[in-house]
Parts: sequence; C-alpha cells; structure tokens
Amino acid sequence: MAETMLALALVAVTLSAAPPSTTLSSAKTEGHLTVLAWPGYLERGESDKAYDWVTPFEKQTGCRVEVKTAGTSDEMVTLLQGAGFDLVTASGDASVRLIKAGRVQPVDVATLPSFAAVDPRLANAPWYTIDGKHYGVPYQWGPNVLMYDTRAFPKAPDSWSVIFEPGTLPDGKPNGGRVDAYDGPIAVADAALYLMRKKPELGIKDPYELTGPQYAEVLALLKQQHALVHRYWHDTTVHTDDFRKEGVVASSAWGYQVNTLKLEKAPVESTIPREGCTGWADTTMLVTGAPHPTCARLWLEYSLKPEVQAAVAEWFGSLPAVPAACKAKAPGGTDFCKVNGYARFDSIHFWKTPELACHTQKSCVPYRTWLADYSALKAAKP
Repeated sequence: MAETMLALALVAVTLSAAPPSTTLSSAKTEGHLTVLAWPGYLERGESDKAYDWVTPFEKQTGCRVEVKTAGTSDEMVTLLQGAGFDLVTASGDASVRLIKAGRVQPVDVATLPSFAAVDPRLANAPWYTIDGKHYGVPYQWGPNVLMYDTRAFPKAPDSWSVIFEPGTLPDGKPNGGRVDAYDGPIAVADAALYLMRKKPELGIKDPYELTGPQYAEVLALLKQQHALVHRYWHDTTVHTDDFRKEGVVASSAWGYQVNTLKLEKAPVESTIPREGCTGWADTTMLVTGAPHPTCARLWLEYSLKPEVQAAVAEWFGSLPAVPAACKAKAPGGTDFCKVNGYARFDSIHFWKTPELACHTQKSCVPYRTWLADYSALKAAKP
C-alpha cells in the first residue's frame, strides 16, 4: 500500500507541475495498463489502421494497454468484483453503484491539466461526482438511436412503437421476430420514455423514476414487446449480424453499430423518434486498488486530448467530452459532432441507476427490481 500511495503521489506531483503541453513520458510508469471498456472505445488500428489512439499512448508513456470489453453495465459491475483492472469506462447506470460499493476511487482532477477543457455540462455531472469528489473523467456521450433497415422503412420511422407495439411495417410485413431489444435492465427506461409520450396520464416525469403503478404499466409494455423480439442484444457484432443475416429491421442501437454497418454499405440508417431517447454519458473511472496507478492517471490525462476525443467520437458514433474536439480533424474527416447529435445534449435522458429515493416521486422502484423483472421477462417463453 505504501508503494501504491507513493506512486500516486509522484504522478500527482508530475501532472500538477506540468503545463498542458508537457509530454506524457515525463512520469516513471509501471509499464502496463488494464482497462475494462465498451467495445470500440480503445482502438489500436486492428479494425481500421486510421483509427489508433492506443499505440501513440503506449509509445509516449511505455504503458502497454490491455483491454477487456463488456456489453452491458451489469457485466462491468460483475467483472470489477475481481482484481486486476486499473480503469473502467462506466456508464451512468453503473457509475454511482461502483462509487457506493467502493470499487472506484476519487481522482484529483486538479492534477489533470486537460480537465479544464471538459464540457462544463459534464465537469461535475452527478453520475460520477459525489460530495464534490470526482471519481474519474468524462470520456464520451451519446443518444440511444433507433436503427432501421431502409428496405423496410423507405422513410424514417417517427415512433419507437415499431419495436414496442405489434403491427405491420411499411414493407407490408409484420414486425414480429424482426426487432431486437437491448439486453440490459436499463432498457426499462426506453419503454418508460415511450409511455411518457403515449400515455401522459400515467404521470411519468423521469423514465428512471417510476412509482409502482407506473412501473407495472411499463413492465406490461415490455412483456408485449417480448413476443416481437428476435434477440436481446449485448454483443455488438451479433447485433449487426442480426441486420446482415437474420432479417432484423429495427432496434435500439448505438452509433457504433450504425457506423459499422454503413461502412459496409448496408441499407441502414438511424433516427431519434418523436418520443425522444435515452442515452449514455461514460466516465473513465479509477478502480480502487488499481495495480498500475501511474499509467492509469496518464491515460486519464491523455484521453481528454481533443485529437483523441475526436477519433473516438468519429469511430464510435459518439460525442466528445471536450468541446474543442469538435474542431479537431478526425481520421475520416467527417463533421462527427453534427452527424452524431452534439446539439441534442439537453434532450437526452441519460442513463442513471434507479433508486428507491427519487426526486420526481415520493418513492420509486429500485434497480434491483428492474434487474430481477427484466431477467425473468427475457427468460419467459413469448
């Protein structure tokens, strides 16, 4: 423990004393970094040589990066019960749980020169800042979009009803067996958001804060959707294969899958329907007991560089946590901030952990109930 505390102190002094332009190689490192991340978040050019922001970091610091990916927030929380990880790119539905469980530790952002460039809307966001302490730094954010096959939808669908309600699609075929849904309890919020618009009489004010009666209505909708679902997706490769080979024509998705399919010239587009959307704001969090704290803190600083933020956003189909990245040139030269919806920030209902104590209701159905019910729903026969 003494050696770990000394290493943390050394890197804190190094980063706080260094001006923003100082190279990352100035601190003595452990030579290794292990990150638990979403797919596509740490690329080293293996999928496309133009997209490599890991190798430059390794060359600058001597920290060899090892990445393990997870497809859901619950998978991340489970994996972090074991030892060995330094950092985790946690979404808002996991970050507070990790903080309260003591699995991540505070970061003194004053020692990270690039933190000053973070979007003010994210700089003290409640999903990673508690009692004035930051438990990491923002990484990327974005909306959950409705991805659709243009052969089935000549015009963009204007409602999430196409994945929730049984019906006939514009191609004249029913939607049963032709839609996918997300394989995580946080998808309950997508159904709640749809009902906020469809049934305003329910009084849902926040899709993550549901009373017992509201939750029952949402669960009934999800049970109805169950009969339509081809697959509950969490693996992005399998999800894209469902559009390529399995006849799926509509699904909630991330920009990552949309970009992957469009690069192959697949007939897909994405939209945000009139009901709005949920979304995610991900934080790179420092794991408690991280075995390589110096390399971890150097990555936190590096990850906020505009050129890194731009490359991640263009590749993943997300938005940068640093506004200056929107003016940086990404490898593909696209206007990724405009394309991916930078202006939509205020309209996104960002993922957060449902808790019994809530703000818009007297009390709400907690996440443990969402988890149990969604697991049971998926396992039930349609």
